[in-house]
Amino acid sequence: SCPGIMKGCYIQGMGGIIIGDHARIAANVAIVSANHDVYDSRKHILSAVHIGNYCWIGFGAKIMPGVTLGDWTIVGAGAVVTKSFPDGYCVIGGVPGRIIRHLDREKCLPYNVEVDYNGYIRADRFKAFRKKYLNL
Repeated sequence: SCPGIMKGCYIQGMGGIIIGDHARIAANVAIVSANHDVYDSRKHILSAVHIGNYCWIGFGAKIMPGVTLGDWTIVGAGAVVTKSFPDGYCVIGGVPGRIIRHLDREKCLPYNVEVDYNGYIRADRFKAFRKKYLNL
């Protein structure tokens, strides 16, 4: 997945964001992993977001701090997801987000893409990239 590559995306990763393989993120999506303390807006409360494998986050959806989406979770356009759906295999919609459909696990077909990536870097070029640019 390439979070933020679609126009209008807002990715705030202060609390950490983990995105699984083959996740799809549409335009104007917001993923937020921290919120302001209600008693002191100068402070942030960090809470990681976890998005599973093969998830699909629809246009304009918002994923709020602390949310975990299990594999094969589809978030409908405009939904605001404020709680976790760790079991996955479902479609989430509405404000606040709720399950509007369960998916048949047997029909969810795993796949691989022709070229694997580590973030925006092709996997076959990542070792050289890491050596040159990262202290890992």
